[in-house]
Amino acid sequence: MPISNFPNGFADGVTIRGVPLLSAYPGKVYWVSSVVGSNGNAGTFERPWATLDYAVGRCTANKGDMIVALPGHVETVTAAGGLDLDVAGICLLGLGTGSLRPTVNFTTAVGADMDVDAANITVVNFLFTGSVDALTGPIDVNSADFAMINCETRDAGSAQATDFIVSAGDRLFIDGWIHRGAAAAGADTAISIIAGDGCTIKNFWIDGNFAVAAIENVTAAATNLTIGGGEPSYIRTRNANDIAITLVATATGNVGPNIYIRLQDDATNVTECLVGADMQFFTPIEVVNADGERSTTWDGTQSTG
Repeated sequence: MPISNFPNGFADGVTIRGVPLLSAYPGKVYWVSSVVGSNGNAGTFERPWATLDYAVGRCTANKGDMIVALPGHVETVTAAGGLDLDVAGICLLGLGTGSLRPTVNFTTAVGADMDVDAANITVVNFLFTGSVDALTGPIDVNSADFAMINCETRDAGSAQATDFIVSAGDRLFIDGWIHRGAAAAGADTAISIIAGDGCTIKNFWIDGNFAVAAIENVTAAATNLTIGGGEPSYIRTRNANDIAITLVATATGNVGPNIYIRLQDDATNVTECLVGADMQFFTPIEVVNADGERSTTWDGTQSTG
């Protein structure tokens, strides 16, 4: 059984008895590793490139090209646009689990970020860490149809990103997202959504000290927004503001079902933890606001027959 490491894409990559697997796959596959790679290499499994940013520049728009980051890869981003996803239709896939997942680390400058500047880009299985205080949107989504699947965002050390993800694109799709924010004050949100139509955030686990909310829609109303659904999703806010989700009053779409919220203060705050005057809320949405207590169903205004 001849086997190669995809130097020319899946179409020419693996064969069984001469029959190519995924033979209809049109794109090329490039490999990246900061551990053993060099940007003077060929971008193959045996001779990977050193950085994602370099690999993106080698891709061709809308051909289905894929960049595979090997376990242990670290991409250090120190400036605005330090990692620029500006080639449409590509996929970045990280290999490895836990601490071996490929990591993009934002450091040095508060404006250091990964810009998503082209449409139809997918990022799978990456860890994003903020290592400088007051980062102003290290994941900056400016184009439509960006998907982030099974990724984790994390404040590192004593740093707190102000807003870890800032999105202004239509049809943003986030699935399987973990956010581990710092317990100390300094964050506003885990994600801030500016307008956008048809965006979806589901299957999430968010923890942080959010002065505004874990999930925010700001400036211009989102339309057809979906938050929750699918598997259970969790929000833990450690800020006395006790707001889990806050949306522009005219934002439309759905919140829930299967959202479970832990508030900071044992107070009259259950109704107030979700803000969205023109949204629809689908239970179960459960809220608990003190240790050792059973949750209560969110008590917003209920529809009547």
